Order: sequence, then structure tokens, then C-alpha cells
Amino acid sequence: MIPPVADRFVAGEHPAQALEHARRLNERDVGALLNLLGEHYHERDPAEADAATYRRLLDDIGRSDLDCCVSVKPSQVGIQVDEDVFRKNLGDIAAHADRRDAFVWVDMEDHTTVDATLDGFCDLVADYHDMGLCLQANMKRTPEDLGRLADLPGKVRLVKGAYEPPRDIAYREKSRVNEAYRDLLEQAFRTFDGGVAVGSHDPAMVAYARDLHETYGTDYEIQMLMGVREGAQTELARSVPVYQYVPYGGKWLSYFYRRVKENTGNAAFALRAIVSG
Repeated sequence: MIPPVADRFVAGEHPAQALEHARRLNERDVGALLNLLGEHYHERDPAEADAATYRRLLDDIGRSDLDCCVSVKPSQVGIQVDEDVFRKNLGDIAAHADRRDAFVWVDMEDHTTVDATLDGFCDLVADYHDMGLCLQANMKRTPEDLGRLADLPGKVRLVKGAYEPPRDIAYREKSRVNEAYRDLLEQAFRTFDGGVAVGSHDPAMVAYARDLHETYGTDYEIQMLMGVREGAQTELARSVPVYQYVPYGGKWLSYFYRRVKENTGNAAFALRAIVSG
């Protein structure tokens, strides 16, 4: 059972709880991106099990009237097992979603998986257009990767990047990452037809995206995490599509710990609350 201090960031352990959270979000005109917690599998069985869980979740979404989609981590569906395993599992999810008129987002993880993730996505999105891929602004290669996606169907999600790649391939300084993010937003709004997802809680970037939309007319949405700037999500949803990234599942503790580390002032309180039950 997830303790109350953690349910700010995690919707629950079971799909029904995640779907109920999505329903409550929809009442505020906010959509949901459901993510089953789990990653870095090095064996085939857990990767295939999570892929099957995503297919069942898509069945549930298809039977509902929810504004809801899924967001999948490559290492969760086999990219660190074998690239063929990853492509098969992600392809099965994409095909299942296509039959149910559902959308699939593909998360981006550490730098060692970028090529395989990008190649797999580009091959799949040619057949299944209702897909989107996340790109990270701290990676120096991202403008080129974004240019490759611009000629394909699907959407792109731009984030600043939560991983720490080697300095020779990535920016580490906050100001330089911010500069790269602004440049990528402009490139995406100028060159994309499918749509742009602004994955940021930064008010300056959200405002800049609005300006770019007025300049280029490109469709866009804002994506934010569950438990972060919730009031702003509701306010923004009055004028632009907003989606909340909603994690759920039994493997919630490590995800919650990462969220707590982002606000060290709450860390001791939160961890004491978990230990004390």
C-alpha cells in the first residue's frame, strides 16, 4: 500500500487506481499519461510481462471515455535485453493502441539507449502514427535527432533531461541547458506538423511555447508531472491542452525517492513518514 505522503506523486499500485486518477484529472480538463513503474530490465520475462500489462491497460482505456494515453520506458520493455526484444514489445504495444485509437508516448532514457530508441521509434511510427517520442535538451545531438523526426508522423516531447551523460556529449550547466531547450522549442514549432509537447514546469518555457504557437500556429500541449505545480496545470488547461504524467504500480518507492530528492527540504519528512507508516 502506498503511504499518504507518496500518493502526491504516485496514483496507486493498480491500474484501476491510475484510471480513477485520470478521471479526476479529466474533471479539471487535464489529460493523463499513464506510466507503469518499472525500468532497467535485463531479462526477457519481466519486459514481456510489462508489455502485456500495457496492452491490458490500453484495453481499459479503450473501454473508457477518458482523455488518457500511455508512456513507456524503453528499458522497461527490453532495450537492455536485446534490441529485437525492445522492438517487438514496443511494436505490440503500438499495434494494440492503434486498434483502440489510443496514443503511445515513448520515453527517452540514458545516453546509451538513444540510438536504439530513436531507430525503433522511427520504424514504428511510419506504420502507427499515434505515437510520440521524448527528446532531451541536455544532449548535444538532439537538434539533429529532432530534424530526423520532423519528416515523420507523430509528436515530439521536449524535456530538459533528468540523466547526466558524459560532458563531451551533453550540457551540464543549467543556463546552457535552458538555452538549448529554447532553441529546440523554436526548431520544433517551426518544423513539426504533428504537434509538440512541452515537458517543462518552467513558467518561462511555458510562456515561450505560447509565443511560438502564436508565431507558427503549431499544435502543442503542456506536460507536467503528477504532484508538481498542480494548480498551474489546472489554470493552463483553460487555454492549452495539458497532460499530467501519472506513474502507478508496485515499484513506486524508487520513483518517489527521486521526486523527494528534487526538493531536499521535504526529504527527511517524507522518508520518516514512510518508515513510520
